[in-house]
Amino acid sequence: MPRYHKLGDIPNKRHTVFKNKNGGFYYEELFGTIGFDGMSSLMYHTQRPTQVKEILKTYSVSPKAAIENNMRSMMLMGFNIKKESDYLKSRKVILFNNNCQISLASPNKSLKDYFYKNTDSDEVIFIHKGSGKLRTFLGNIDFSYGDYLVIPRGVIYQIEFNDENNRLFVVESKSPVYTPKRYRNWFGQHLESSPYCERDMHPPTELETYDESGEFLLKIKKDDSIHECVYAAHPFSVVGWDGYNYPYKFSIHDFEPITGRIHQPPPVHQTFETSNFVICSFVPRLYDYHPDAIPAPYNHSNIDSDEVIYYVDGDFMSRNNVDEGYISLHPAGIPHGPHPGLMEKSIGKKETKELAVMVDTFQPLKVTDYALKIDDGKYYHSWIEKNNSK
Repeated sequence: MPRYHKLGDIPNKRHTVFKNKNGGFYYEELFGTIGFDGMSSLMYHTQRPTQVKEILKTYSVSPKAAIENNMRSMMLMGFNIKKESDYLKSRKVILFNNNCQISLASPNKSLKDYFYKNTDSDEVIFIHKGSGKLRTFLGNIDFSYGDYLVIPRGVIYQIEFNDENNRLFVVESKSPVYTPKRYRNWFGQHLESSPYCERDMHPPTELETYDESGEFLLKIKKDDSIHECVYAAHPFSVVGWDGYNYPYKFSIHDFEPITGRIHQPPPVHQTFETSNFVICSFVPRLYDYHPDAIPAPYNHSNIDSDEVIYYVDGDFMSRNNVDEGYISLHPAGIPHGPHPGLMEKSIGKKETKELAVMVDTFQPLKVTDYALKIDDGKYYHSWIEKNNSK
């Protein structure tokens, strides 16, 4: 999201002396991506951010494939993922490839005992159940139902929940997460035709600064391993920063749907893009208004994409027997569309109240044991007509 933001105290000129009121130095740090070519922010710390006292242990969190080459449509019952008190342990990878990992999580306690930094991936955390505060070294963001939290790789954070009933849908991306290029002009500003604009994107507004020394546990994800490190300075030691690289939130309820006389293709729902997959938002909207329009989506072949839909709320008119928290997987290579009878049933309908998040990947997804444990086992043949069932 190429948009300039600043928070706290910063000097007039970068890479120059910056002192506190007692004459002590603040320590500058460039927080950037893609070498020195991507988006970056300049931070100023009360203490040096480089003080590692100890590396305790390293362990793998690399997901394991139960099915390497999947050709079966699946319906996963996401709320069957059990609750966990530890934030990282609560995240169960269900689908993955070399470009992304898709997880479900139901943490029932806040992340307070340690700090977390994902250096492998940008994270997009969709809040299905729960509310609270994302606390980062660049400032804090309050969140609630329907919010996407977009956390660039390298952001150090903790997360506080207001209660124990939390359901998260998490997408980790090995390539940076942006707003779609077609929604922006040459200068990076969102166009009038975009389904959302800068007013809908909420950066950190509350900066916590700790000038503390001691022992602070930081868990760093790198190359699908967790490295537990002890820092000598509090990770939230930033007094000010400015730039383009920072976390933000966007509510699915602020996505303004694009509609037409006849059914619009899935890209009109696109919310975020990467070089390897896209994330889309299906929101309440009026149906197509051609007198002979068929509101239900037409059958289509996923030749280049595996399609994942996370069902959030409402009535999903193209699917039978779908509840909140369910996840459908339609692998590339097999056409899919409305269940039998639902295309006909949709004709004449005026609107939908559905709410869902879709991930379309450009490389096949592998299926984990966690996914198999919550799979209904029969979704792939739910399109069979009754007279063809024998």
